[in-house]
Amino acid sequence: MTTMTENASGLREFKMPDVGEGLTEAEILKWYVQPGDQVTDGQVVCEVETAKAAVELPIPYDGVVRELRFPEGTTVDVGQVIIAVEVAGAAGSPVVEVTAAPVEAPAAEKPKSEGRTPVLVGYGVAESSTKRRARKGTEVPAQAPEPVYAASAIQAIQGELNGHGHSASGTARPLAKPPVRKLAKDLGVDLATIVPSGPDGIITREDVHAAVAPAPAPEPVVQQTPAAPVQAAAPVASYDTARESRIPVKGVRKATAAAMVGSAFTAPHVTEFVTVDVTRTMKLVEELKQDKEMQGLRVNPLLLIAKALLVAIKRNPDVNASWDEAAQEIVLKHYVNLGIAAATPRGLLVPNIKDAHTKTLPQLAQSLGELVSTAREGKTSPAAMQGGTVTITNVGVFGVDTGTPILNPGESAILAVGAIKLQPWVHKGKVKPRQVTTLALSFDHRLVDGELGSKVLADVAAVLEQPKRLITWA
Repeated sequence: MTTMTENASGLREFKMPDVGEGLTEAEILKWYVQPGDQVTDGQVVCEVETAKAAVELPIPYDGVVRELRFPEGTTVDVGQVIIAVEVAGAAGSPVVEVTAAPVEAPAAEKPKSEGRTPVLVGYGVAESSTKRRARKGTEVPAQAPEPVYAASAIQAIQGELNGHGHSASGTARPLAKPPVRKLAKDLGVDLATIVPSGPDGIITREDVHAAVAPAPAPEPVVQQTPAAPVQAAAPVASYDTARESRIPVKGVRKATAAAMVGSAFTAPHVTEFVTVDVTRTMKLVEELKQDKEMQGLRVNPLLLIAKALLVAIKRNPDVNASWDEAAQEIVLKHYVNLGIAAATPRGLLVPNIKDAHTKTLPQLAQSLGELVSTAREGKTSPAAMQGGTVTITNVGVFGVDTGTPILNPGESAILAVGAIKLQPWVHKGKVKPRQVTTLALSFDHRLVDGELGSKVLADVAAVLEQPKRLITWA
């Protein structure tokens, strides 16, 4: 799908790019330009959010903005025109004065545009390596290569950390990561009014919250008035008048809801539970933290739980499968893409570690750390959430004992890990305080019968009870 069209008058229309990965729409979160603004090739003009990620879209040509087709907050289908730019008009503007002489410039650049990969910005592979032609009278850095969609998106997402926070016209644009921009939008805060406290002038989540914090300021004024007892009831009355509020279901929450409904009413779920003494595992975690081979890596109980599940899958490979409804076949997977459910500012995401079964413990620890950090920063790509085979969800971090997790669509099993607590436990014939947790394994009963599911869960518990089985069973 092409992302732009051009008419005879030199008016180019930029369309919502093909988002790929099965996504067909995106919400316009923020416009960075307005009609009449000058734009240059590669300049970010808006931020959009799909069901998988929030990214910034760069415009692929020079010109003057003539029309924004949709306001902020609008969900737009792929292929719809979102902005119109005049590439041959705007007499008197600095860029047009420089490029007006060779009128054929836009046409000459058109084949270069056709070489762009038509994918959602930031998710494709940039194929063009053509250098941008230097322009006279501009301050565009000469070393910058011509942006293509994927490269521009990387600059859009990561460039703020590099200090690229100015528009082509030289007007300062607030620097903030996509999750922070989303937070500011939700709270009704204008980023341009915030004084950044982050490195290189980046606005942080704390800055946004601080901008909202002054709202309670009227309270001291009420206390200073003589009629304080009468006005004390005002906040209560104000609260009662707004008994309900509505939040549009969109983006990640909308996609998650649809996926969970589809999973719950397609795959027959069975959940089994086991409570296990993980004292030895917790001791091993502390020992690994001191191991020089694990220095600088994220070492926690989840690491060993993930390794235990991988060992259990190796001993019971039939659990690692999917159901092909169209072909009426069971597809056995000879690889494990291990999903990790992560709570993020944008909602629940389930990225997965590709080929987790091939990784050593240090490699698995590094992959887990990168996965969690990327998810919390809101930078998880759609590709990272595709192709999972089994998933772990750690509800214990919220102090919850256990739960009955719903399968990630297309996967065969999901393991829920409860809180690890010091509890009385019979150990070697005596009641002693031990570190105990409850595991819950949900599985698709079309693929996994009770015997197989029970064996997998029992193996995970056995490894966590006696971590030396990581050696004897691996």
